[in-house]
Amino acid sequence: MPRPLIGITTYVEESTRYGVWDVPTVLTPTGYHRLVQAAGGAAVLLPPDEPESAAEVLSRVDGLVVAGGPDVDPARYGAPRDPRTGAPATERDTWELALLGAALETGMPVLGICRGMQALNVALGGTLIQHLDGHVEAPGVMSWHPVGPVAGTRYAALVPEEAEVPTYHHQAVDRLGRGLIASAYAADGTVEAVELPDPDRWVMGVQWHPERDKDTRVMGAMVDAAAARTAIAVT
Repeated sequence: MPRPLIGITTYVEESTRYGVWDVPTVLTPTGYHRLVQAAGGAAVLLPPDEPESAAEVLSRVDGLVVAGGPDVDPARYGAPRDPRTGAPATERDTWELALLGAALETGMPVLGICRGMQALNVALGGTLIQHLDGHVEAPGVMSWHPVGPVAGTRYAALVPEEAEVPTYHHQAVDRLGRGLIASAYAADGTVEAVELPDPDRWVMGVQWHPERDKDTRVMGAMVDAAAARTAIAVT
């Protein structure tokens, strides 16, 4: 049976130098597709498109990973902008929220990573803390800290122990979106993982960067859920 095809969101950098060229480029860090592959899936990159195309694009894949990146525009969750919030990434917000809406509507397995977890929360009507300290060591440097699972959650079943994770963020989940529960916390009380507690749908977000780690348990479970859903659809 072919490997599940996992779509990974990408973003546009207006000025990217390679060789003699300096041109707009669609990209995402290599850690994402390598983590999908290490977990048993095949990866495909999803460049920004018109939001009306989200359902059509997702009809070609078996699961969705929403990658990390810049702050979600606070206008998306009805909050005034904190001066420390980054500039809006309007095209990316529009596309990724459309993808999340389509994936949630169809029951597709979803994994949100860092910004992706925050976008998932916003897609379900939640809000974000626009600034907190202690989860960024220095610009461009991942910090590591422990996260503790919440007993009885899907995440705890996958990672039952307290785990050191690579992290780089200054925003976090505030009010949880519809149906979401917190499934892991940092020592300072920051929500580090969320999920839908629905045995028939695999939807999870993690605030850290598993693509910077060697632990494939979370991604492996998502890939397995995508494979199972595809097998049911085929039969």
